[in-house]
Amino acid sequence: MTDQKAGPFGGHHGSANPGEIAVGVIIGRTSEFFDFFVYAIASVIVFPKLIFPFADPLTGTLYSFAIFALAFVARPFGTVIFIAIDRAYGKAAKLTIALFLLGTMTVAIAFLPGYEQIGMVSVWLLALARIGQGLSWSGTWDGLASLLAVNTPQQSRGWYAMIPQLGAPLGLIVASALFAFFAGNLSAEDFLSWGWRYPFFVAFAINVVALFARLRIVATSNYAELFESRDLQPTPVIETIRQEGRNIVIGAFAPLASFALFHMVTVFPLSWVFLFTQDAPARFLIIEAIAAGFGVLAIIASGFIADRIGRRTLLGSSAIAIAAFSGFAPQLLDSGVIGETIFMVLGFVLLGLSLGQASGAVASSFQRTYRYTASALTSDFAWLFGAGFAPLAALLLASNFGLISAGAYLLSGAICTLLAVRFSLWQVPSELGVDSGS
Repeated sequence: MTDQKAGPFGGHHGSANPGEIAVGVIIGRTSEFFDFFVYAIASVIVFPKLIFPFADPLTGTLYSFAIFALAFVARPFGTVIFIAIDRAYGKAAKLTIALFLLGTMTVAIAFLPGYEQIGMVSVWLLALARIGQGLSWSGTWDGLASLLAVNTPQQSRGWYAMIPQLGAPLGLIVASALFAFFAGNLSAEDFLSWGWRYPFFVAFAINVVALFARLRIVATSNYAELFESRDLQPTPVIETIRQEGRNIVIGAFAPLASFALFHMVTVFPLSWVFLFTQDAPARFLIIEAIAAGFGVLAIIASGFIADRIGRRTLLGSSAIAIAAFSGFAPQLLDSGVIGETIFMVLGFVLLGLSLGQASGAVASSFQRTYRYTASALTSDFAWLFGAGFAPLAALLLASNFGLISAGAYLLSGAICTLLAVRFSLWQVPSELGVDSGS
């Protein structure tokens, strides 16, 4: 390992300092979330008309959200596949294959013919591409987020833990701005014919940049040393579940409030506004991008707050605030532009505070030997249970029982987070010297 003076990331030739790793993490996560939001936005304003024109707008959107969820179902299977590739051929090969697959699936969607051209085959091709995206997202797990969370000074762990989460609002800002531009400047016919396809091409280009940024970090000597010391060494999935199953379950439920809120302020409100109001989608996408800017600031603030009061305290407090938010805020979506803006800004502030520390708290729970694989599995299950079906459940509830009922899904996530925080030990391996309450 590097000497104590140099720190865990060192500063000598062939090593990467925390700042360089942070940049690589942000670029990588932004590319992933950009791909994510490009598909999510299209699932609301494109696919119901292009792929499901035989259904009414609400039913078509529900069908689209069902396919949207397939990626989250596929993620745990992708982790099994790519952990095996990692163990056999190394992280560089794993990342290259995963990002190439992600880019290929994303570009394939850009070329997707509609139902009027090829009938039900378009539905199956969209589902296949979505499953491919889910499998590849698992392979993009490089351990850098966990690395930042546990290999930095104890007094700054909250700050470094929030850095990977910046990719979510940044990816949304870029995706929303692109779709707002095309939707706002093209006729409806041109947009549905070709305009919506351009963001998917941009996603492929961003994936290429993200690949080189990540490979540069993976090639450093410090990354190799941390791999050899088992900080970043993959372990067999079955063995990891056997050894860390309890912490994986707790870790998957701990951020459910954050992940449920994630879709309640990104995908669901766009679907509601698009289906049940007279607002143009381009205008709401701009509101969404602006609100995401507040989310960036809140994520940054979560780093300062967590380093002062602890990550567990911040997660619990955020869950209580999200529970309160679920009781009244969704109704603001029926209150015009002002109500929509208030809902989005408040939601993103709460999301930033809670999501900002989701990965850091999880990573610190696992034994060093199993941390890499356990963190990947925890992330997969958290997204599956907390976010995968959130747009579908929220829209189904709201369309049948009113907007107030959409908060029920969000409330359930907040309750799960509070229970997980309450019953978790949050023990950190002694060699890291971190207080278990962090």
